[in-house]
Amino acid sequence: VLVRRAAVIETLGAVTMLCVDKTGTLTENRMSVAGIWADGIYYPVAPDLALPAPAIDVAHLAAFASAVHATDPMDRAVRQLAETAVPIRKPPSLGALVATYPLRPGRLAVIHVHELDEGRSLFAAKGAPEAIFDLCRMDATVRATMHGVVTGLAEKGLRILGVASATHDGAPTDDPTTVNYRFAGFIAFLDPLRSDVPRALAEARRAGIGVTMITGDYPQTALEIARQAGIDRSAGVLTGKDLASLSSESLRDRLRRVRIFARIRPEQKLELVNAFKANGEVVAMTGDGVNDAPALETAHIGIAMGERGTDVAREAADLILLDDSFASIVGGVRLGRRIFANLRKALVYVTAVHIPTATVALLPILFGLPPVLYPMHVILMEMVIDPICSLVFEAEPSEKRAMERPPRPAGEGLFGRRQALLALAQGLIVSVGVLLVYVFALNRDLPVEEARGMAFATLVGANLVLAFADSAEAGTSFFDRRRIVFWSISFVTAVVLAVILFVPPASAVFQVARPSSGALAAALGVALVAGGWFGFIRRIGVLRSLK
Repeated sequence: VLVRRAAVIETLGAVTMLCVDKTGTLTENRMSVAGIWADGIYYPVAPDLALPAPAIDVAHLAAFASAVHATDPMDRAVRQLAETAVPIRKPPSLGALVATYPLRPGRLAVIHVHELDEGRSLFAAKGAPEAIFDLCRMDATVRATMHGVVTGLAEKGLRILGVASATHDGAPTDDPTTVNYRFAGFIAFLDPLRSDVPRALAEARRAGIGVTMITGDYPQTALEIARQAGIDRSAGVLTGKDLASLSSESLRDRLRRVRIFARIRPEQKLELVNAFKANGEVVAMTGDGVNDAPALETAHIGIAMGERGTDVAREAADLILLDDSFASIVGGVRLGRRIFANLRKALVYVTAVHIPTATVALLPILFGLPPVLYPMHVILMEMVIDPICSLVFEAEPSEKRAMERPPRPAGEGLFGRRQALLALAQGLIVSVGVLLVYVFALNRDLPVEEARGMAFATLVGANLVLAFADSAEAGTSFFDRRRIVFWSISFVTAVVLAVILFVPPASAVFQVARPSSGALAAALGVALVAGGWFGFIRRIGVLRSLK
């Protein structure tokens, strides 16, 4: 997942609705011809099965209506069939391609015109079954029969294209629909479901995220793919035609239950996004075409396809899927939740750790005691704090149950009142611990340098313990290999602290003296309790909501 706008990472944790395409996102977008319907019979396509003449004729016509240098998966599948299983035998009179009529909103069919002999032209058309029925001007009875055939094939999860042809005297016309077409048959395509989709979709459900499938396919095809993927089918399917007839209020009501949308035009995606947003959903929308750009821009998170997406769609999007896979979207949400949680923990830590630095530097002077911290102490502390903030929290693994919690409320900030109170409590407790050690040492008539050394050791130790307590998630191994940065920083810090306390020239620079073994152990014990109390409590499941 490529993030084009950094702020979207925060939004990922609040997503409540994923609106995804079927083809290429839930499925592999790897079309193969599964069968051909011709003259009332369905003929499966397999390497070891010979196709009869009627099926071959339908395959030929579909190839004539496909791009010669195909980029569309369906065109490639038809061309592959034509070039291997049923090699094209062009009629001797078939000439060059002279005209092409591409898809358009009012006609979901592609028509290619080829020259024939004696000034005639061959119109080869393939497209959505309804569009082909319209071109052939089928009466209601025949249309109903053909719809039954399409429904039966679509219920197997196949994508269906109708095929028709016409012979026209003279040059191509400006309007290809005026030609008298003859219905030839159907071609059924298999586009298998991605193997990782059911698992990813189940993970999304556990995370409290709804998944809506939006496709231009036939409703029965959409329902079968939804069944295979595990998308909720209980409310049925809503088609683009149904959507156009609903009022805004009715659509919002239907969207509370319906999760499958079929025969949806690209411009209707924008209407769906606005309706979901009006219902209070935080919406992530996928798209790949130029017409998808408004919906991608309007959604809280626009997700463009990296492999098949247009430049316009990618520019309008917040995220780009480099592999066009639905599992990558869920993985992005998982990663977004981890990043958000780690950023929040880092903010709690960096706020908490500066409270004792300030109080320990200021309070002894206000109460007439010798100062504890000098500039060199503060500089050393910052040299420990900075890499912890930038490296340790970033590397911290995600909580095991991160994708089993509902989405974060959309209005919840990164650093709110609860986090501020937690940071204040942690900082004050560390402050009290350090000052108690210092005052206790002075009351025992220890030299000021030794008392300062004990207090500084307490502060440094509490800093490290606090960093671990705030970053480490319950349920993860204490020495998880992803924490190698933390343990490396801790080791270096311990070595530096030992040098400061036990090497006289360094001790002189920091104005400290070597404490006794017992005093140093007591100081580090106070550091462990003052800096780690929150970690202990969180490990046993208390105050989990404060994270």
